[in-house]
Amino acid sequence: HLNYLVAGPWNHGGWAHGAGNSLGPIPFGSDTALYFRQKIEASWFAYWLKNKDSLPLKEALLFQTGSDIWVQFDSWPPRNAQMRNLYFREDGNLSFDAPTSDSAQAFDSYISDPAHPVPYRNRPIDMTYPADHPGGWYTWLVQDQRFVDNRPDVLSWQTGELKEDVTLAGQVTAKLFASTTGSDSDWIVKLIDVYPEKFPQDWKLSGYELMIAGEVFRGRFRNSFEKPEPLTPGVITPFMIDLHTANHVFKKGHRIMVQVQSTWFPVIDRNPQKFVPNIFEAKESDYQKATQRIYRSKRFPSSVEISVPPSAVAAPN
Repeated sequence: HLNYLVAGPWNHGGWAHGAGNSLGPIPFGSDTALYFRQKIEASWFAYWLKNKDSLPLKEALLFQTGSDIWVQFDSWPPRNAQMRNLYFREDGNLSFDAPTSDSAQAFDSYISDPAHPVPYRNRPIDMTYPADHPGGWYTWLVQDQRFVDNRPDVLSWQTGELKEDVTLAGQVTAKLFASTTGSDSDWIVKLIDVYPEKFPQDWKLSGYELMIAGEVFRGRFRNSFEKPEPLTPGVITPFMIDLHTANHVFKKGHRIMVQVQSTWFPVIDRNPQKFVPNIFEAKESDYQKATQRIYRSKRFPSSVEISVPPSAVAAPN
């Protein structure tokens, strides 16, 4: 049997209530939840339960953020997509052009301290489930990431202003070449849409850094989830980090950013950065600072791979 997918720009259960015209400060230009209930859900049940109407969608129907339209695909992730790499370059640059330097010094570094982890939300962190407004946990995934821009334990690379739209539809994978002075490490990678510094369509979004994808990988599991093993301090090691799939348009005039860090507290528990058999039994003395290096040379070209689709069909209104 064929499986169908509908993905909208909502938090958990957001399709079932409200209009769905925004999430946090991010507007969608239409009532996405209302559209789903009236045009997709109602027609779906009418087709399968009452033999009425026609099937309202192809295999995959997704709301495309950035362009703010519904698009349909024959499969998800899309077939015949072109995979493109966004390479980490010198001076905090991000580019579709691969690095050319063979220098052993072609890396960026930071010190990760589990005693001072990078928070997942801006401080002061409000209630997880506030009663009086839809903030907190409900909207943290669209919170402005500028709150970590000046932290010394977060690295950022970004493109120049885009000369044309860049459409992402499908798999996102981070390919890191990294080393640590510890014997275990977490690697968190975030793909971000940076709005123009002047954004007259909505001034509160000027310079906004909107996370499009983000995920963590614990280094001990690089070869096996069943048999964790320590990292060798100082050795450059490849890590493939699945950032899952996304459907987004980085608009002309925006920038694309990648952030890398090693803590994301308390969404991800703190890694002691010293290998211990059971992280939940780590002693206080096991928690250690570590110097992390992300390499960006011709031999070790850290990048984020994105899927650029050949085409998509706009859904009917």
